[in-house]
Amino acid sequence: MMNQMQVREAKAAFSSLVTAAENGEPTVITRHGQPAAMVVPIEAGRKLYPDTKPSLADYLLGIPEAFEYERDMTPIRDIDL
Repeated sequence: MMNQMQVREAKAAFSSLVTAAENGEPTVITRHGQPAAMVVPIEAGRKLYPDTKPSLADYLLGIPEAFEYERDMTPIRDIDL
């Protein structure tokens, strides 16, 4: 079962929340009886929010199918400035 505590308790026991997370125990912080936040071990957080983000090129290269498009070859019109 996951630990759970109210915001005011979490403020007073923040050090113990960090220790629990270091030991692999996540803790849900509630506000007015509703889950509001969670303190999790760093490994779990890094899975959700990795330190590095792929570049646009990495995303495009990861697309399984090649793009197929037709280029519009109509001449550009003249504009008087």
